[in-house]
Amino acid sequence: MAYQADPARYQNMAYRRCGDSGLKLPAISLGLWHNFGDATLLGNSRQLLQHAFNLGITHFDLANNYGPPPGSAECNFGRILHEDFHSLRDELIISTKAGYTMWDGPYGDWGSRKYLIASLDQSLRRMGLEYVDIFYHHRPDPETPLKETMRALDHIVRQGKALYVGLSNYPAAQAREAIDILNDLGTPCLIHQPKYSMFERWVEEGLLDVLQEKGVGSIAFSPLAGGQLTDRYLQGIPADSRAASDSRFLNPEQLTTQKLDIVRALNALAQRRGQKLSQMALAWVLRDDKVTSVLIGASKISQLDDAVGMLENRHFTADERAEIEAILSSTK
Repeated sequence: MAYQADPARYQNMAYRRCGDSGLKLPAISLGLWHNFGDATLLGNSRQLLQHAFNLGITHFDLANNYGPPPGSAECNFGRILHEDFHSLRDELIISTKAGYTMWDGPYGDWGSRKYLIASLDQSLRRMGLEYVDIFYHHRPDPETPLKETMRALDHIVRQGKALYVGLSNYPAAQAREAIDILNDLGTPCLIHQPKYSMFERWVEEGLLDVLQEKGVGSIAFSPLAGGQLTDRYLQGIPADSRAASDSRFLNPEQLTTQKLDIVRALNALAQRRGQKLSQMALAWVLRDDKVTSVLIGASKISQLDDAVGMLENRHFTADERAEIEAILSSTK
């Protein structure tokens, strides 16, 4: 049966303006980082994308190297897009990135003009698209001149291959310089995508201030700290969990006794608020409206429902904020 989008999909999602631009993003966006490659059943990926869109999640975030294997997430997304979402393209925000290793040799990594333009061309072919809505430089390049990288982004917009451009993983000072270059070129930076959660707060040391000053939006990836800020590890490390596997994204050494005590204390507060720990953790990232959207990963429909359910209670009292800060700074 052909996919029919829920006609009520826009009723409950919150859409937030991205910086000083005219573009609005859903408060919850879906990342296709590790659950949409060839290692995942295509039917499961299809169900996740359909359900996300039915919930009002209009933003799907990819990168050239997402999979596994690299490139397969874009290929699978392109197939589902063509089969299920073709008539809905103008209701979607599709983003991709380049900046990490994608192919062998000196031209398949980092931030040269050659790499960025070639990589986006490959991404567009894999997804069957004429353009993406947002194209990011995925990480700073210590060797390529910043002006070359930003000029490549400007050129991509002028070619019509991306509507907007963004940065990811740039520290505050370098982000400021890149944003200024893009402004001078006439292609403003729309958005920055940093890693941000209760357990990783480096963006509060200047980056968020720079983005607000410059009118640039932000979207936080890994807001649940790789699953640490969920109820998954309240009783220790389950044998079938990511931390118990060979995953390079979360290992048992990260889940110290102190860390688990903090997770349990946060969970107790979340329960008093009438929500799951994961929901409170997402709400916390969005607490001051300095962050436009949170980028979640999902392997189950229930995870999407939980994330969107956060919107029913995303505000904090002063006492709750103080308690969270006390818990996070605990050395017990």
